[in-house]
Amino acid sequence: MNRIKTISELRKIISDYKRLGKTIAFVPTMGNLHQGHLQLVSMAQKQADIVVCSIFVNPLQFGEGEDFAQYPRTLDDDCHKLQKIACDIVFAPAMSELYPQSKQQGQDQTQVVLPGISDILEGASRPGHFTGVATIVAKLFNIVQADKAIFGAKDYQQLQIIKQFVKDLCFPIEILSHPIVREANGLAMSSRNAYLSKEQRAQAALIQQSLQKIAQQLRAGARNYQQLENDAQQLLDAQGFVSDYISIRCPDLSLPEEHCRDWVVLAAIKLGSTRLLDNIEVSL
Repeated sequence: MNRIKTISELRKIISDYKRLGKTIAFVPTMGNLHQGHLQLVSMAQKQADIVVCSIFVNPLQFGEGEDFAQYPRTLDDDCHKLQKIACDIVFAPAMSELYPQSKQQGQDQTQVVLPGISDILEGASRPGHFTGVATIVAKLFNIVQADKAIFGAKDYQQLQIIKQFVKDLCFPIEILSHPIVREANGLAMSSRNAYLSKEQRAQAALIQQSLQKIAQQLRAGARNYQQLENDAQQLLDAQGFVSDYISIRCPDLSLPEEHCRDWVVLAAIKLGSTRLLDNIEVSL
């Protein structure tokens, strides 16, 4: 496994592979890898000849007061996990490699902005977050020059945003998604789960259970979307959670109409100081 720190070195290796006719799949991460990340890499290995996994904690997607400084950085352990599953390349650049010194906090940084879809749900709760995500993903796509990129479905809105900017900006890359990987109790795997105590991990199973209940109600014909959302939030809040949002949307994240037959139910819930995301896709 090659562990690469610079853009120039990565571009040379990718160019050499492409001259040999090899296809490239890309898995971008912020590190602190768990089984969900490793399943993305395994999926990528079935999609292309060579797999590149990036590890970079991107400052532009963290807002003021968020956990950028505390975000777990476990590069050596991450590389060990990736080597065990035969990942081909780990791209782990320094901050200065991707953002010149004057732009590390976003000053004068060219940014990728998606009006509308970036301003709802997670975007409303974390202004600027998706601009930071889209900007770093666009930079990485340009650097890696992959044929395909793999993302987890847990960050549903992020996945839709990446698909949209790839289409709008004519990036020559195919975006694929992997189903949410869950812990035994149903909690969606996330690097931020490391912040949870043992008791909180058990309690957090209620989030998925609440979304499953909404899914059952939708399939049974319930269409008072706001009531379904409110009931789920009240139930979770009564159990010690703090609901940011539970929202029933169409798959394109527009507001649903009564005649809809496909939905996605998205949730952002705080448990203690940890903010957890989950979703469930529902069809009749």
